Amino acid sequence: MIRAWMAAALLALMTAFAPAHASLLVLSYHDIRDDVAPKGDPDPYAVSTTNFAQHLDWLRAHGYQAVSVQTVLDARAGRGTLPEKAVLLTFDDGLRSAYTHVFPLLRAYGWPALVAPVTRWVELPEGAVVPYGPRDFTREDFLTWAQLREMHDSGLVDVGSHSHDLHRGVPGNPFGNQTPAAVTRIWTEGAGYESEDSWRARIVDDLQTSRDLIERHIGQAPRVIVWPYAAYNDVANGIANGMGMQLSFDLEGRAQETDLGLQGEDRADQASLASLARLLMHRNPDVRDLAGELRRDLSLDGVRAIQVDLDYVYDEDPAQMARNVDVLVQRIQDIGPSLVWLQAFADPDGDGAAEAVYFPSTHMPVRADLFNRVAWQLRTRAQVRVFAWMPVLGFKLADADLQRALQINATGENEIPRLDPGDPRTLATVSAIYAELAANSHFDGLLFHDDAYLRDDEVPDYGNGNPATRTQGLIDFTMTLKTAAERWRPKLTTARNLFARPVLEPASEAWFAQRLEPFLAAYDYTALMAMPHMEHEADADAWLQRLAAAVLATPKGVERTLFELQTVDWRVPAPLPGATLRAQSRLLQAAGIRHLGYYPDDFIGNQPPLEDAREAMSAREFPYLER
Repeated sequence: MIRAWMAAALLALMTAFAPAHASLLVLSYHDIRDDVAPKGDPDPYAVSTTNFAQHLDWLRAHGYQAVSVQTVLDARAGRGTLPEKAVLLTFDDGLRSAYTHVFPLLRAYGWPALVAPVTRWVELPEGAVVPYGPRDFTREDFLTWAQLREMHDSGLVDVGSHSHDLHRGVPGNPFGNQTPAAVTRIWTEGAGYESEDSWRARIVDDLQTSRDLIERHIGQAPRVIVWPYAAYNDVANGIANGMGMQLSFDLEGRAQETDLGLQGEDRADQASLASLARLLMHRNPDVRDLAGELRRDLSLDGVRAIQVDLDYVYDEDPAQMARNVDVLVQRIQDIGPSLVWLQAFADPDGDGAAEAVYFPSTHMPVRADLFNRVAWQLRTRAQVRVFAWMPVLGFKLADADLQRALQINATGENEIPRLDPGDPRTLATVSAIYAELAANSHFDGLLFHDDAYLRDDEVPDYGNGNPATRTQGLIDFTMTLKTAAERWRPKLTTARNLFARPVLEPASEAWFAQRLEPFLAAYDYTALMAMPHMEHEADADAWLQRLAAAVLATPKGVERTLFELQTVDWRVPAPLPGATLRAQSRLLQAAGIRHLGYYPDDFIGNQPPLEDAREAMSAREFPYLER
């Protein structure tokens, strides 16, 4: 089986490009050995020599043409084009097998490649070790400078940087979670978080050390940075680019367009900050695995999402809070969804607006520095992608005067307290909050909360009172928030809550400033609140069928709409039976709906019951746990 380290949920969007632009497949390998078990090897990133050779045979037989780093650089700069089925081979970490096993095959095939060593490991002193997979590696496991120079001088191998000493975890929060060194503001007891200036200086020092070592020993400075753990941000990429590393790689996809279709400075600026995706060779894929992965239509993959309240995890007792985290992570692992939409703000009074946040902030009260801890545990232990669930307008700012100046004077009952989107101070403040979230947390996407709406009598001058213009204005507002976050967390996937009524009654756009079609165009997912009990519908099944029919009739509706079911009847309030969740998920799938989710999840009270939640929301091919 082949799986990217952080599998992108919408990889299909990265594989379909206009015919005028070439698509590049980049394969990421680590160790190539003769003795790798066919399946279940203790090192999941090792590939057998036989399988690797068969990969090369299959790629050549099926029209793939290997390209060099220089060819890719030329294509990105507009100096040339790529062949129709271009493939770039990359080898991470600087393991000696790149010389002993890979290099002979590259020479035999005449295929170029990129080798990216961790320079500290090349310089490893005698007797020192590097914990690597199932055992400690010594200097004999890594390439020497002489071997790297020989491969480089052959003209087949480009030597890039995999950093000098960023291939490790560092303390990322007060709870001691070890997170990737390249993007983490290090937490130190008594001193708190590393400042942005200190973080920048650390990245500059590391990359400069790696660059200088490679240039001294190879005779050419690296033109490529391969980020350890695929962890990087635009600022770090800018630092690397300033040192001549014009090309950046992560591990977040299968293929991408390399001829950006831009001109002049625009082309150079975008290319310098955008990392290219790579497909990770994982668990020793044989040629059938490789062929199956490259032929698979990823757009048909269904998504399963669970929306989680961090307010239920928080507890004033640190020991109890730690137990809550463990219960949540274990439950998510047992259910096996694709995504968790994790609350990053605190709303203890349940009015829909953020009274505080769960990450370091200067603009909002901080209830606890908890979001990064839970998100990291979910990503590493439960193996799910985590979206930060955040308000758009619903904030109660630390600055009381600014709050009074910006808050909408809502006339309806039970409206979420919101800030005026037409006031530039709102966008500036909320953008800064999103940037703080991204600079201090690890997550894969953003879920924009259901507070992003406007009644027809609220802020009447916004969008000149035109419903479509007001709808697009709020979409543009969220896109600016995404941009603010992506400076520190690139390639974020987006989702946004949408009320059901604008789907069933398009004229109600005037009452919400929401509509399905522009949501589908703007966001990767539209999280449609498919909650019949909340809508006081007597026949829930018939209502869901009408809602499904409306989505199916909308272009791109089935591809990008996620039906979010309710597991609590808030009118009572009481949990809905688990059988209801199972039945509704089956009904929607039978109707042709591909993506499903639910809210809320009571992980402490086991609601919905684990068996029902797993059957309805597991993304596994076989969702039942082995006994």
